[in-house]
This record gives sequence, structure tokens and C-alpha cells, in this order.
Amino acid sequence: MVLGRAFEDMCAQMYYWGKMFGFVHLYNGQEAVSTGFIKLLKKEDCVVSTYRDHVHALSKGVPARQVMSELFGKTTGCCRGQGGSMHMFSKEHNVLGGFAFIGEGIPVATGAAFSSKYRREVYKDESCDHVTLAFFGDGTCNNGQFYECLNMAALWKLPIVFVVENNLWAIGMSHLRATSDPEIWKKGPAFGMPGVHVDGMDVLKVREVAEEAIGRARRGEGPTLVECETYRFRGHSLADPDELRDPSEKSHYATRDPITALKKYLLENSLATEAELKGIEKRIEEEVEEAVEFADKSPVPARTQLLENVFADPRGFGIGPDGRYRCEDPKFTEGTAQV
Repeated sequence: MVLGRAFEDMCAQMYYWGKMFGFVHLYNGQEAVSTGFIKLLKKEDCVVSTYRDHVHALSKGVPARQVMSELFGKTTGCCRGQGGSMHMFSKEHNVLGGFAFIGEGIPVATGAAFSSKYRREVYKDESCDHVTLAFFGDGTCNNGQFYECLNMAALWKLPIVFVVENNLWAIGMSHLRATSDPEIWKKGPAFGMPGVHVDGMDVLKVREVAEEAIGRARRGEGPTLVECETYRFRGHSLADPDELRDPSEKSHYATRDPITALKKYLLENSLATEAELKGIEKRIEEEVEEAVEFADKSPVPARTQLLENVFADPRGFGIGPDGRYRCEDPKFTEGTAQV
């Protein structure tokens, strides 16, 4: 959780220094959800995220330097600089992507869960007990993909956990004003799966619920819908002045900081000393600073990379090895138009 917080705080600094471009959505305040769930997974298990995906990738094991480099748009990023903030992906760590539009990732996660079941039941691969986690926000729960995938997952008893990170706000729309029944977890039983509500600011409670839901999926007992009630401490994105939320609401949730709460628990129960916790913070600070230094020194992608992973054969579309557009029409001279 400390790594996630420190990393996101550094992202804000780098964004305002002009090192990152586009929209950047931070995860501050929601760290207990990512840690509570993802740290229970095996490497073979899959995670499907949203546009608020940096910390999900870090929790799954993607190195901080790769995530930071991706944010900087460098070739050393986990997507070689072509994904950016909202599209973190790592084949090695089975992070199947962040998705810029809400609800996009839920069908992908459902497909990943189906592939696990298919390998086990059709290919008779008894070792395949892989689980998929689908993360999304409260605003997504009024979209069609959400309902369609809950139905399919329950019908086929897929090994998936649908994790709603209910931070109470969909951009600038209060969750209470946007849905007929604000208790999202109730939608699980409507499709024949357990629905669970948990305090998303308490990592130990999240972990307890996650353990049961992931275990249930791994045993072949089907999906679970988990609503984690949490709160984002910053605006919707770094371009959001965050003027719509009541200051008293923000102050209330600031007192429930999941990292502060866990520190207090560890100290009161003699599970760690103040010096040990400070040592963790110092190591994390050094790791994040090294990630920035690494990203800053890394090369930007060559122009020839522009259409890679877009078309099967970039050169078939007239893009030469130097990234220039090649046109055989004699009316145009070579290099007149550039990509």
C-alpha cells in the first residue's frame, strides 16, 4: 500500500512537471482494495483493470520502473510506451490491461475466466485453477456489460471475482444520485452468485473477503460480486480541480486513510515497530525515485514503432522503416506527408 501511495504521489509531481501527458487517474485512498485482493493471487491468475490501473499493476508484480516508464511514454515501459496511463498491460504478470472506457474490461475478464475453465474441463488440464479479478467502479454498475457478464459468469460458473471499487463518485456524479439502489452487492444474488459488501478502507477486512471469494472461484464454485466501499483522495484525474465534492466529506474519509489505519493496527498489536515501518517507507521512497530516474533516462519509441501492434503489416500501409509515409503517386514527392 505504501508503494502504491508513494508511486501515485510521484506521478502527480511528474505530471505537473510535464513528464506525463494526457489523462492520469490516481489511486490514492483505494490502496486497501488492490492490496487486499491482488496479493492473494498466483502469478498465473489474471487481473483486468480500469483507467485507474497503476497500482493494480504494481500489486501484481509489474516493476515500478516499468510502470513509470510507460507513464513517461518510453520504450522501457510495460507496453513500450504505447499504452500510457490508462492501458497498463503485462503478459508476464497476467495484467490484461487497463481500459479507458468504463465497462470495457469486464467482458475481457469474463473471457479470461472462461479460458481457464475451458482449459481445465475441455483440455483436461487439472493444474489450471486460475482465477480472474475484474476491477471496476460504481459508475460502471449501471452499464449493460456489467449485467451481461454477471449473467454469463453465473450461468457457466466461471472462476472470476467481480470487484467493485465504489469510491462514491463517478467522475463528478455522486453514486447516490446515479443508481436506483446504491447497494451494488445486492445485484450478485439477482444473478445467482454471492454478493458481499466490505469496508474498502480496511485492508484486513478486504483480504478476508477476498480470500473467500478467490478460494470459491479456484474450487470451481463460481463467481462472486464484492463491493468495496472506498474513497479516492484526489480528483477524478489530475486535470480535475475536484470542486464538486463537499470538503467535509473529503475530510471525513481522510481520517480513515487505509495506510494510517494499518500502521496503527501493527503498532498497537506489536506486529511491527516504528523503526521497521519507517524503514519500509525509506525503501519505497528509494524505489520510486529510482523508477523516475530510470524512466527519465530511457529512450522514446522510434517513429517506426508507430503502427506496430495496430496493423499486421505496417509497411503494407506505406510506412517505411524511418516512419515516413511512402506514396507511389507521382504527384507527391517522397516524404511530403509524414506520420
